[in-house]
Amino acid sequence: MIDIASLLRRKPEEILGIDISASAIKLVGLGGSADKPILEYCAKDALAEGVIVDGAIEKPDELSAALRRLVKQSGARTKNVAVALPASAVITKKLTIPADLPELEMEDQVESEANQYIPFPLEDVSLDFCEIGPSPVTPGSVDVLIAAARRERVEALQDMLEAAGLKPVVVDVGSYTTRLALGRVIDLQSNASPGTLSVLFKLGATVTTMQVLRGQDLVYEREQSVGGSQLTQKIANYYGLSLAEAESKKCKGSLAHDYEARLLIPYVDGLVQELGRALQFFFNSTQYNKVNQVLLAGGSALLPGLALAVANHVQVPCTVVNPFEGMSVGAKLDRSRVLEEAPAYLGACGLALRRLLH
Repeated sequence: MIDIASLLRRKPEEILGIDISASAIKLVGLGGSADKPILEYCAKDALAEGVIVDGAIEKPDELSAALRRLVKQSGARTKNVAVALPASAVITKKLTIPADLPELEMEDQVESEANQYIPFPLEDVSLDFCEIGPSPVTPGSVDVLIAAARRERVEALQDMLEAAGLKPVVVDVGSYTTRLALGRVIDLQSNASPGTLSVLFKLGATVTTMQVLRGQDLVYEREQSVGGSQLTQKIANYYGLSLAEAESKKCKGSLAHDYEARLLIPYVDGLVQELGRALQFFFNSTQYNKVNQVLLAGGSALLPGLALAVANHVQVPCTVVNPFEGMSVGAKLDRSRVLEEAPAYLGACGLALRRLLH
């Protein structure tokens, strides 16, 4: 049985980060070192509607087949993979326990404390933890982060991956892997400081995740039911296409000349309003009243005009995240294609970074 490994006690020699979402699967493999990472593998493929529903695997056979194709397409040889469960499927909690406990005593203490916060019998969950560091408020204690998910959810993911011929060595939490990749990008920014407030909107097919970071520390997180599939549905309805055809033409930019005026601009305007309301809700519910930058990721981040429209609406600089910034790109990869599609790989990149970063 594998554990949720947000603690990363294991660091495999070679690993593929595989991000599974409602509309696509993305794969990233990294080599090199933490200081000089090399992007060795990068590939993605669309998923049929209904394979993933509300973050749960509904058609494991179809997903396994898609993963086998994706790994073969990427050219990767390793079968070790890191995957993530959606944050909604994982309970996380920070605990404070006595410092300097032997490992077995620490595990017993964590299990005893965790029992108060997990609404299921412990035998029904996969549980893991990591030590964050000395407690800033309780001398002689350490802060520990626990993560727990229903065992059946983890086993379903494991079974599906093994059916695809893959070996799951890390099961993480989606929002944590996103922050790992984003934190690396923020570190590379010359104007970043520990107090910089960055807002990330990760635009998925059906859900947009908003994360606010102060430096690299998460201060706020929220999900809203808005995503790129809404535009795909509008395209399908307007032009009489299947959803697969609509998504393909949207990504390739091969729609009729009236697409921009009839569908794209109204959709972008509506999306910008949604993101602006989410940001205002953050201000109203926290002590903060301004942010330093807005970052966009996910497949819809590259919609023409979106970043500029967001910047104009919220009056804050807005850029599209490139999780491969500062990395060398392997000779076998099409560099221009990789950089063009980079924002869609933020989650997969965070998972792949587990090989290089502790």
